[in-house]
Amino acid sequence: MRSGATVLVVDDNHLNLELVTDVLTGAGYSIRQAVSAEQALAAARREPPDLILMDIGLPGMDGYAAVRALKDDPDTRHILTVALTASAMAGDEARALQSGFDGYITKPIHTRTLAQTVGRLLHTKEAS
Repeated sequence: MRSGATVLVVDDNHLNLELVTDVLTGAGYSIRQAVSAEQALAAARREPPDLILMDIGLPGMDGYAAVRALKDDPDTRHILTVALTASAMAGDEARALQSGFDGYITKPIHTRTLAQTVGRLLHTKEAS
């Protein structure tokens, strides 16, 4: 894990947002929050994070549209984006990856492994 890496957590569910924030803050990450895709896009363009954990089922613009917007923008396409979703049916992970997400984490969030997973994703990005 890169100590102090910045993670933008995007979720419209306050409890999920706080749980992810608490777990990752405890692991040494700097956390920013957004409750909508629109807020996330603005935050990412203003101050790009190292990684975005984004709920897919957001009100208004969903996570799929948001990740496409991020990947279409030369200023944000480099940001590692990870789907954070309760959608765990067959084909959901493939759809997320095909939509532009770099990774896929299912809810309920596994608090014991979340920080390790984020660290592994960041390490993989740095190594490539």
